[in-house]
Amino acid sequence: MEKIVEQGLLYDFYGELLTGHQRNIYEDAVYHDMSLSEIAEQHGISRQGVHDLIRRCDKQLAGYEEKLHLVRKFAEAKKTIARIDKLAEEGKRMPEKECRERLDLIRQLTAELMENL
Repeated sequence: MEKIVEQGLLYDFYGELLTGHQRNIYEDAVYHDMSLSEIAEQHGISRQGVHDLIRRCDKQLAGYEEKLHLVRKFAEAKKTIARIDKLAEEGKRMPEKECRERLDLIRQLTAELMENL
């Protein structure tokens, strides 16, 4: 996964666990694509301080994912939902017997999805 996408996902899931100061700086770097110098000037800290804070936030967010696996579970749920949608769409064009089998598979997938949430 591209680093900026991964940072965004981790922040979306765990950003509220950072302090307000960390969130402000991390958002400037990740979402507003500001340079370290711009962030440092805006927040009155050194460029190195910004760099260190962003690295600490990256480690902290990755640590939360290691323990909680919310991003992984979300990605797996999205795949399962896409599969269910495809099965349902294909089922529209099938004979009744095959359609019932397809519905059983969809029920099984939704049960697995609910169990993993």
